Amino acid sequence: MKQVRVAAVQFEVGENIQKNLEFSLNMIKTASEVRANLIVLPEFINHCSWYENKDHCYSVAVDIDGHFLNSIGEKAKEFETFIVVNCTVKRDNNNVTGTNILFGPNGKKLAESDKQVLMGNENNFLERSKSLGPITETSIGRLGMFSCMDGVMYETPRCIALRNAQIMCNTLNSFATDEASLHIPVRAAENKVFVVASNKSGSLVPEKAKKSLADKLMIEPERLNGAGESQIVNPEGKILAKAPLTGNHMIWADIEINHAESKLRPDKTDIFKSRRPELYKPIAEPPKAKESYSLKDNISVAVVQPNILSENFEKEISREIQDLSNSNVKLIVLPELFYLNKKINISEVETNNNKTKQIISILSKSLSGSDTKIVMSIISQDTLSHEGIVLGSDGIIMRQKQLHFCQRHKWSTSLSKQLNIIDLDWGRLGIVVGGDSIYPEVFRLLALKDVDAIAVTTKILENWETQFGFIERSAENRLAVIVASEPSKNKTSMIIAPNKDFTLWTKWERPFDGSINEPTTTYAENKFGTTISKINPEASNNRIVTLQTNVVESRPWNLLDPLIK
Repeated sequence: MKQVRVAAVQFEVGENIQKNLEFSLNMIKTASEVRANLIVLPEFINHCSWYENKDHCYSVAVDIDGHFLNSIGEKAKEFETFIVVNCTVKRDNNNVTGTNILFGPNGKKLAESDKQVLMGNENNFLERSKSLGPITETSIGRLGMFSCMDGVMYETPRCIALRNAQIMCNTLNSFATDEASLHIPVRAAENKVFVVASNKSGSLVPEKAKKSLADKLMIEPERLNGAGESQIVNPEGKILAKAPLTGNHMIWADIEINHAESKLRPDKTDIFKSRRPELYKPIAEPPKAKESYSLKDNISVAVVQPNILSENFEKEISREIQDLSNSNVKLIVLPELFYLNKKINISEVETNNNKTKQIISILSKSLSGSDTKIVMSIISQDTLSHEGIVLGSDGIIMRQKQLHFCQRHKWSTSLSKQLNIIDLDWGRLGIVVGGDSIYPEVFRLLALKDVDAIAVTTKILENWETQFGFIERSAENRLAVIVASEPSKNKTSMIIAPNKDFTLWTKWERPFDGSINEPTTTYAENKFGTTISKINPEASNNRIVTLQTNVVESRPWNLLDPLIK
């Protein structure tokens, strides 16, 4: 396999353009000392992201063929390395873009990529990209680039990975700690590519403006510092190198570039070949505002990890459901096909049908007199499909067949062509079934249907899913996610609830600790049993992270051809 050494540097950027250039060149030199083949710098290295007006923004932007960027190119040539930088760049008609630039070892510019999703005040000064950024074939692999808020939503990185990138370079200018804990690593794992991400440290705005801006944002001034934690992540979501929260640092790692060629999960499902682009077309349509309506707060939900091998399994599960419904738990989620033996023999039609009917009867009776609902999955022999269901006291009230082919359910040959939802008295619910849980498109489609919570009945296979995967899905779509899986080491059920405090420039109940949007997560233990927690469906009504930026509606819907073709 071909080994490549990649590096990311993080540092503070101020108002003095020449000093910023000199510091950038010094950090490049530091990275060259480990003989890095690729060096990634943060977003907006020419000037801190603060401007008095549009004229000021244009005046501190750089020329694409000017001294600033040419100096970076000279260093790429001197150290015979690839370099990715991001600057505000002067364009025609006094416009400015936030642009990633890739330099080759010969010092030449190989590619440019403008930012697709602008964050807050950036909308007042910068122009959005009007086209997809390129994938560049190089001697070290195929490279794609995106910036900061582009990676808080899955669409831009997904379109890069779908065009066969092996390394994605992410330039950041962020004070949010949940960038590093959620959004950076998930983009590597969900696409099975390498991510090299460089964030800033130090103050993100001039000291003279810091207190005034912090007061308006309603956060402490020290929170307007770059959140650091630049990192290099492999296709399994493992963090190979990570910088501290503060200070100027260089990190590096050796990667096997061909590792990004395989898109297979542990169950041998190919996550790209099994995609259903025809289902994803609503994601590429103009955004519509979420229908906001009165929802309840502090709803109790539960995940149950039952032990089918218990001699008294049926009595135990019935008693547990009764106890939960009597405790005012509104939703119970069970692992996929929990009522069947681990090795499913699909040819045993009558046996499977009988077991399915029996467990549905047991659970429905256990809900008698209750408004509690159960989500689970079954084998539907009628259509030969893996099917999620919502159970009430009168039986099945909603069905959702699996959407994607999955190797561990390869008997499920009938796939759904649509996503169903159900309105309950506390909010709108969607179901994600089995192997569908690995596709970010499914969660986005349900968000576009204005669901407030998603019940996931699945089997977790990879560590990253519970470490940050499902949590990030909850965050980027602003909805609760209740995941049920059979317990195993480092892979267990979880209940994830977005916080009500979310929008910057508004008063929060909780103190701002650096995390804008990391949900509250309750993990089940790695053993049989029940876990109960609260969700706040009302929180799903708010998707506005800051001025002019909505985490669902601001997606780059008009640049998503790779997603739907």
